[in-house]
Amino acid sequence: MSYPTFKLAAVAASLALAGLAPAGSVQAATVYKATLLGANENPPVASPGGGVAFLTIDGDLLTVSTTFSNLIGDVAAAHVHCCAPAPANVGVATQIPSFPGFPTGVTSGTYNQGFDLGALGTYNPAFVTANGGTAQGARTALLTALNGGQAYFNVHTSFAPGGEIRGQFALIPEPASWALMIAGFGIAGAAIRWRRAVFKT
Repeated sequence: MSYPTFKLAAVAASLALAGLAPAGSVQAATVYKATLLGANENPPVASPGGGVAFLTIDGDLLTVSTTFSNLIGDVAAAHVHCCAPAPANVGVATQIPSFPGFPTGVTSGTYNQGFDLGALGTYNPAFVTANGGTAQGARTALLTALNGGQAYFNVHTSFAPGGEIRGQFALIPEPASWALMIAGFGIAGAAIRWRRAVFKT
Protein backbone atom coordinates (compact mmCIF):
# COMPACT_ATOMS: atom_id res chain seq x y z
CA MET A 1 0.00 0.00 0.00
CA SER A 2 1.43 3.40 -0.99
CA TYR A 3 1.66 6.27 1.50
CA PRO A 4 -1.17 8.26 -0.22
CA THR A 5 -3.33 5.14 -0.02
CA PHE A 6 -2.44 4.79 3.66
CA LYS A 7 -3.45 8.41 4.28
CA LEU A 8 -6.77 7.83 2.52
CA ALA A 9 -7.41 4.73 4.63
CA ALA A 10 -6.59 6.63 7.82
CA VAL A 11 -8.98 9.44 6.88
CA ALA A 12 -11.70 6.93 6.06
CA ALA A 13 -11.21 5.22 9.43
CA SER A 14 -11.44 8.58 11.20
CA LEU A 15 -14.66 9.43 9.40
CA ALA A 16 -16.10 6.03 10.25
CA LEU A 17 -15.18 6.55 13.90
CA ALA A 18 -16.81 9.97 13.92
CA GLY A 19 -19.94 8.36 12.51
CA LEU A 20 -20.29 6.26 15.67
CA ALA A 21 -21.76 9.30 17.42
CA PRO A 22 -25.39 9.73 16.28
CA ALA A 23 -25.95 13.21 14.87
CA GLY A 24 -29.41 13.52 16.35
CA SER A 25 -28.70 11.89 19.71
CA VAL A 26 -30.37 13.23 22.82
CA GLN A 27 -28.21 15.55 24.93
CA ALA A 28 -26.87 13.58 27.87
CA ALA A 29 -26.85 14.90 31.42
CA THR A 30 -23.72 16.75 32.52
CA VAL A 31 -21.95 15.41 35.60
CA TYR A 32 -19.42 17.15 37.85
CA LYS A 33 -17.39 15.41 40.56
CA ALA A 34 -15.63 16.74 43.67
CA THR A 35 -13.34 14.74 45.95
CA LEU A 36 -13.89 15.92 49.53
CA LEU A 37 -10.84 16.19 51.79
CA GLY A 38 -9.71 18.32 54.70
CA ALA A 39 -6.56 19.14 52.75
CA ASN A 40 -8.73 20.97 50.19
CA GLU A 41 -9.96 23.48 52.77
CA ASN A 42 -8.41 26.95 52.96
CA PRO A 43 -6.63 26.85 55.32
CA PRO A 44 -6.24 23.04 55.24
CA VAL A 45 -7.96 21.05 58.01
CA ALA A 46 -6.24 18.04 59.60
CA SER A 47 -9.16 15.63 59.34
CA PRO A 48 -9.33 11.91 58.53
CA GLY A 49 -12.69 12.62 56.90
CA GLY A 50 -13.34 12.22 53.22
CA GLY A 51 -16.03 11.78 50.65
CA VAL A 52 -17.21 12.48 47.15
CA ALA A 53 -19.90 14.75 45.74
CA PHE A 54 -21.57 14.72 42.34
CA LEU A 55 -23.71 17.38 40.67
CA THR A 56 -25.79 16.14 37.75
CA ILE A 57 -27.36 18.72 35.45
CA ASP A 58 -30.18 17.53 33.19
CA GLY A 59 -31.99 20.53 31.75
CA ASP A 60 -33.26 22.46 34.77
CA LEU A 61 -32.88 19.48 37.11
CA LEU A 62 -29.89 19.66 39.46
CA THR A 63 -29.25 16.45 41.39
CA VAL A 64 -26.89 16.64 44.37
CA SER A 65 -25.40 13.31 45.47
CA THR A 66 -22.74 12.86 48.11
CA THR A 67 -21.30 10.40 50.58
CA PHE A 68 -18.89 11.20 53.40
CA SER A 69 -17.35 9.49 56.44
CA ASN A 70 -14.83 9.69 59.31
CA LEU A 71 -15.42 13.34 60.14
CA ILE A 72 -14.13 14.59 63.47
CA GLY A 73 -17.05 16.93 64.11
CA ASP A 74 -20.78 16.54 63.61
CA VAL A 75 -22.14 17.90 60.34
CA ALA A 76 -23.73 21.33 60.70
CA ALA A 77 -24.36 22.23 57.04
CA ALA A 78 -23.33 21.58 53.44
CA HIS A 79 -23.37 23.83 50.39
CA VAL A 80 -22.06 24.53 46.93
CA HIS A 81 -19.86 27.62 47.02
CA CYS A 82 -19.33 29.79 43.95
CA CYS A 83 -17.56 31.37 42.06
CA ALA A 84 -13.75 31.28 42.35
CA PRO A 85 -10.88 28.96 41.40
CA ALA A 86 -9.26 26.74 44.04
CA PRO A 87 -8.16 27.32 46.72
CA ALA A 88 -10.01 30.63 47.14
CA ASN A 89 -12.84 30.87 49.66
CA VAL A 90 -16.09 32.28 48.30
CA GLY A 91 -19.74 32.62 49.29
CA VAL A 92 -22.54 30.07 49.24
CA ALA A 93 -24.47 29.69 45.98
CA THR A 94 -27.07 27.11 47.04
CA GLN A 95 -29.72 27.11 49.75
CA ILE A 96 -28.95 28.33 53.23
CA PRO A 97 -28.51 27.41 56.01
CA SER A 98 -27.95 24.05 54.24
CA PHE A 99 -29.34 21.68 51.63
CA PRO A 100 -32.79 20.61 52.88
CA GLY A 101 -32.64 17.17 54.45
CA PHE A 102 -28.85 17.01 54.45
CA PRO A 103 -27.79 14.74 57.34
CA THR A 104 -26.66 16.83 60.33
CA GLY A 105 -25.35 15.84 63.76
CA VAL A 106 -23.47 12.90 62.22
CA THR A 107 -19.89 12.12 61.18
CA SER A 108 -20.79 10.04 58.14
CA GLY A 109 -23.72 9.82 55.77
CA THR A 110 -25.16 10.02 52.28
CA TYR A 111 -27.41 12.48 50.48
CA ASN A 112 -29.31 12.50 47.18
CA GLN A 113 -31.74 15.26 46.28
CA GLY A 114 -33.03 17.02 43.17
CA PHE A 115 -33.51 20.77 42.74
CA ASP A 116 -35.03 23.05 40.10
CA LEU A 117 -32.36 25.34 38.63
CA GLY A 118 -35.14 27.63 37.45
CA ALA A 119 -36.49 28.22 40.98
CA LEU A 120 -35.30 31.07 43.21
CA GLY A 121 -35.53 28.78 46.25
CA THR A 122 -32.65 26.66 44.95
CA TYR A 123 -30.16 29.48 45.59
CA ASN A 124 -28.79 31.60 48.39
CA PRO A 125 -30.66 34.95 48.11
CA ALA A 126 -27.33 36.81 48.23
CA PHE A 127 -26.11 34.77 45.24
CA VAL A 128 -29.27 35.65 43.29
CA THR A 129 -28.84 39.35 44.10
CA ALA A 130 -25.21 39.25 42.95
CA ASN A 131 -26.23 37.72 39.62
CA GLY A 132 -28.96 39.95 38.29
CA GLY A 133 -31.66 39.25 40.85
CA THR A 134 -33.22 36.38 38.88
CA ALA A 135 -33.11 32.58 39.02
CA GLN A 136 -31.92 32.57 35.40
CA GLY A 137 -29.00 34.82 36.28
CA ALA A 138 -28.07 32.58 39.21
CA ARG A 139 -28.39 29.47 37.03
CA THR A 140 -26.13 30.92 34.36
CA ALA A 141 -23.52 32.00 36.90
CA LEU A 142 -23.47 28.59 38.60
CA LEU A 143 -23.21 26.59 35.36
CA THR A 144 -20.51 28.89 34.01
CA ALA A 145 -18.54 28.47 37.23
CA LEU A 146 -18.93 24.67 37.19
CA ASN A 147 -17.65 24.50 33.62
CA GLY A 148 -14.69 26.66 34.62
CA GLY A 149 -13.79 24.70 37.76
CA GLN A 150 -14.84 27.60 39.98
CA ALA A 151 -17.34 25.96 42.33
CA TYR A 152 -16.79 23.65 45.30
CA PHE A 153 -18.71 21.48 47.74
CA ASN A 154 -18.13 22.16 51.43
CA VAL A 155 -19.20 20.17 54.48
CA HIS A 156 -19.22 22.30 57.65
CA THR A 157 -18.95 20.63 61.05
CA SER A 158 -18.78 21.42 64.76
CA PHE A 159 -15.03 20.71 64.59
CA ALA A 160 -14.46 23.03 61.62
CA PRO A 161 -17.32 25.53 61.23
CA GLY A 162 -15.70 26.97 58.10
CA GLY A 163 -15.62 23.51 56.53
CA GLU A 164 -14.01 20.19 57.46
CA ILE A 165 -13.92 18.59 54.01
CA ARG A 166 -14.18 20.25 50.64
CA GLY A 167 -13.68 19.56 46.94
CA GLN A 168 -13.59 21.58 43.72
CA PHE A 169 -15.98 20.34 41.03
CA ALA A 170 -14.59 19.11 37.71
CA LEU A 171 -16.53 17.99 34.65
CA ILE A 172 -16.70 14.24 34.03
CA PRO A 173 -16.60 13.51 30.25
CA GLU A 174 -19.55 11.60 28.85
CA PRO A 175 -18.96 7.82 28.64
CA ALA A 176 -19.57 7.98 24.87
CA SER A 177 -16.90 10.65 24.51
CA TRP A 178 -14.44 8.51 26.45
CA ALA A 179 -15.19 5.52 24.20
CA LEU A 180 -14.66 7.56 21.03
CA MET A 181 -11.44 9.04 22.40
CA ILE A 182 -10.02 5.62 23.33
CA ALA A 183 -11.03 4.16 19.97
CA GLY A 184 -9.42 7.11 18.22
CA PHE A 185 -6.17 6.58 20.12
CA GLY A 186 -6.26 2.90 19.12
CA ILE A 187 -6.67 3.67 15.42
CA ALA A 188 -3.94 6.32 15.53
CA GLY A 189 -1.55 3.91 17.28
CA ALA A 190 -2.25 1.14 14.79
CA ALA A 191 -1.69 3.52 11.89
CA ILE A 192 1.66 4.66 13.29
CA ARG A 193 2.82 1.06 13.82
CA TRP A 194 1.71 0.09 10.30
CA ARG A 195 3.50 3.06 8.77
CA ARG A 196 6.73 2.22 10.60
CA ALA A 197 6.52 -1.38 9.42
CA VAL A 198 5.90 -0.33 5.79
CA PHE A 199 8.76 2.14 5.64
CA LYS A 200 11.22 -0.30 7.25
CA THR A 201 10.74 -2.72 4.36
